[in-house]
Amino acid sequence: ISNLGDAALYCDFGKEVNKKTNLKVIKYFKNLKEKKIEGIINLTPSYNKLIISFDLKITSFKEIKKELESLIISEDQSENSKRIIIPVCCADSFSLDIKRLESKLSMNRDKIYENFFNKDYFCYMTGFIAGMPFLGDLDKNLRANRLETPRVKVPKGSIGLTEQFANVYTFESPGGWNIIGNTPIKIFDNSKTENPNLISPGDIVTFKEISFNDYRNYNE
Repeated sequence: ISNLGDAALYCDFGKEVNKKTNLKVIKYFKNLKEKKIEGIINLTPSYNKLIISFDLKITSFKEIKKELESLIISEDQSENSKRIIIPVCCADSFSLDIKRLESKLSMNRDKIYENFFNKDYFCYMTGFIAGMPFLGDLDKNLRANRLETPRVKVPKGSIGLTEQFANVYTFESPGGWNIIGNTPIKIFDNSKTENPNLISPGDIVTFKEISFNDYRNYNE
């Protein structure tokens, strides 16, 4: 537990980026959120760290550190997680980088999609743009670097791959992930003030392929 400037601290759970480490981050994040400690104004979980911002007029680093050290975290790390199925259309107009991946991975299109769809993905964190989930872990034979030149605009709903993660672009934005499809559903809904994220840290995600016709006619 270390200082991060005058009004924040971070909890470091280790250098490794894996599910076991991230589950600890998520557990502390959820416990602190539920406890509603006076003076804490923001909690930001990442792969292996938790950043806590606080109001210096109300509390201090020492007080927050004491609260953290007194937290009792259960061993059951699976509670409150959801299983979510995300429909994905892989039509040519949506699979912008499949040919690049065929070349980079030395694998044909059908095999790439077979490997991608036959797996559950764990949400490590959300961020970069509102509600964007970082989903691991891709099979090692599907891992590729980002695009050499990022796109100025990646369409909303795009499914991207890079390194050990998959993600879903919740808004049109710049980005350099390898795009292999698009989903018709809202991953982030800013009309919902209570919980706008469909996918939250700790959730399990499965992707399901749908046809272009099903995509066009999809109703949430």
